Amino acid sequence: MPEQATLSSGTAAPARATEARQPLFTRRYTIEIRQQMPWWQQAAIIALSLLVGLGISVAILVAAGVPADELLNEFVVMTVLDSQSLKAVLFQAAPMILVGLAGCVAFRARFWNLGLEGQMIWGGIAATAVSLFEVGPPALRLPLMMLAACLGGLAWVIVPALLKIRLQVNEIISTLMLNYVAGNFLLHLVYGSWKDPKDAFPYSPQFRPFERLPDVLDGISLAVPIAAIVALLALWLLNVSRAGLYLRFVDASTRVATAVGVPVVGITLAAVLGSGALAGLAGLLVTAGQEGRLTQSFYLGYGFSGILIAFLARNNPVAALVVALLMAMLFVAGRSLQVFYQIPFSMVQLIQAILVICVASSDFFIRHRVRRVQSGAV
Repeated sequence: MPEQATLSSGTAAPARATEARQPLFTRRYTIEIRQQMPWWQQAAIIALSLLVGLGISVAILVAAGVPADELLNEFVVMTVLDSQSLKAVLFQAAPMILVGLAGCVAFRARFWNLGLEGQMIWGGIAATAVSLFEVGPPALRLPLMMLAACLGGLAWVIVPALLKIRLQVNEIISTLMLNYVAGNFLLHLVYGSWKDPKDAFPYSPQFRPFERLPDVLDGISLAVPIAAIVALLALWLLNVSRAGLYLRFVDASTRVATAVGVPVVGITLAAVLGSGALAGLAGLLVTAGQEGRLTQSFYLGYGFSGILIAFLARNNPVAALVVALLMAMLFVAGRSLQVFYQIPFSMVQLIQAILVICVASSDFFIRHRVRRVQSGAV
């Protein structure tokens, strides 16, 4: 019995010591969804994420052989402060603004339009058809080409819009697959009946002077004021008009929008068709403004840029205008880096991807917060 008592007391002592060392409170962290966040805090988080992305991009460019002291000169001084480079930035930004606005309008209606390139292709094809078949008098040829471009892009997005509305077919798949259909049909035209008979290169005959976008305001292309006017109209449509109010309801919740009497189907269809028309008009700005004819690759890169612009701008038309200008600066500076430092253009695309990842990461901190909680002793 004494031995047994000794054993029991010996096992009880460590147990009491362990219990004494146990903390009264345990701390842990939880992730909560924010109810709301001031706009200036959202802007600060996005700006910080962009600074991180730019820092990573600078490190990559320096590692690729670009002198660190030349980066400011290449991306700011030689791009913005030089008049010729500034005109090139505006010229490059005009179609980017339109495809970015096309993405903003469709995304506001919760329609993920990834077929911007296909709609651009059909806009360019429709405009070129007006030129080849000489539709209308010369004085009205360019306006008719603009109208045809809008109708071409609009017509190409009708099918995925109806499939989404009537049969709930995923628009990401349908719009993306239709890009390949449009691209192959374009190749069929420029390698076939629409090939320029003067040479063997795969592009259409050159547009006549009255079918091209002229220069206005000291050498600035007409594409620039067209893009600015469309941006103002998109700003009014999305932020001022009744349709914009309906789109905000649809963007927040389609079920709530239906419950309060918003015509969800009609407003969604109108937004998607408007998105296709804007993308088609962007196709005209490239063919009649930059290329001067229909080429086999005039649309490459614009679809991804439009989605990127809409995402970074958070479907805001004013922000889309600013982001498109920054993207155009990146493209113009990238061409300069290609010439002087033998930097591949894929490096510019890599920088785009880095910025997208950083901004996408910032969305987590805007929508969520990490909170430390304490629980009582067990």
